[in-house]
Amino acid sequence: MKYKEEPLLTPQHLAETQVLGAKLARLRHARKVRQADAAARAGLARSTAVLIEKGDPSRTLGQIFRYLEAIAPGLTLPALLQESDPSLTALAQAEATQRVRPMSESELKALDF
Repeated sequence: MKYKEEPLLTPQHLAETQVLGAKLARLRHARKVRQADAAARAGLARSTAVLIEKGDPSRTLGQIFRYLEAIAPGLTLPALLQESDPSLTALAQAEATQRVRPMSESELKALDF
């Protein structure tokens, strides 16, 4: 029998489920795995993968672990939460804005032909 979990959870716990879902989605994106492929590897429907990534609290812990294993084999849940995966580090560096400083007069003269 299925029932709604939202009324039974505190707002903090609901927010934590959304953070977990967002971290899974970010990991999948960093690993360049399509959602449909990750769901198929985990033995889940794509609609279930969508719910997991949205942070639906009705998803079982087993489904979450299978989805994590399908995206990054061997990665643990604590490692996901700490974002210690190298692909997440690389994604963060690629997304970071980089400051471009203005060139000095001597640098501009060196480029002048």
